[in-house]
Amino acid sequence: MTLVVLFLGAAYWQYTRMEDKLRQRAALDTATAAAPIALPQGVDDWSKLRFRRVRLAGHYDAAQQILIDNRIDDGRVGYHVVTPFVLDDGRAVLVDRGFVPRGATRSNLPEAPVAKGDVEVRGRIELPRRYFELGHPVPVGNLWQNLDPAKFAATTGVDVLPIVIEQDAGDPRVDGLVRNWPAPDFGVDTNRSYMLQWIAFAGVVASLWFWFRVLRK
Repeated sequence: MTLVVLFLGAAYWQYTRMEDKLRQRAALDTATAAAPIALPQGVDDWSKLRFRRVRLAGHYDAAQQILIDNRIDDGRVGYHVVTPFVLDDGRAVLVDRGFVPRGATRSNLPEAPVAKGDVEVRGRIELPRRYFELGHPVPVGNLWQNLDPAKFAATTGVDVLPIVIEQDAGDPRVDGLVRNWPAPDFGVDTNRSYMLQWIAFAGVVASLWFWFRVLRK
């Protein structure tokens, strides 16, 4: 029966992961429905504010704009345009302004003009995605392979917050960028499938044990 206990333990572990992801999905739904707020100050754990809609007041730092390579939107390959935004209170945060398709050649990078002067931007808080890099590649000009606020701050000297703001699709599209932010795939169905699989394994083992130890006596 040891295997039954192990399989049920594995099923319970998948259940707890599924429940955690369901809570994340519920948090996304709640945050999406809420009215945008000013970007909070003094935050120690930004994960608790993930997906929260916010409004930013300040100006873009166009000189430090970067392009994140190898992004895909609706089957097209291109870049995400990320620009530091300096808030009226002096803080700076990276804003993912959206997607722009790649040109005829990789040598012709899009310019993606930035609105000048004071502007208001709406968006949702997102956490930097985890990534793996071989070695420590240095960005070539304004072309980056991955978005990392800490690395951006160290490279540019712009002390940005450890989050990214994905600009609302409803903001004016004077820049021509595509802002299509799909809902994150939390993998709930995958955990549910694994949970049921482990329960089935436990059931098979329990049935075999009952057959050989009880019915065949």
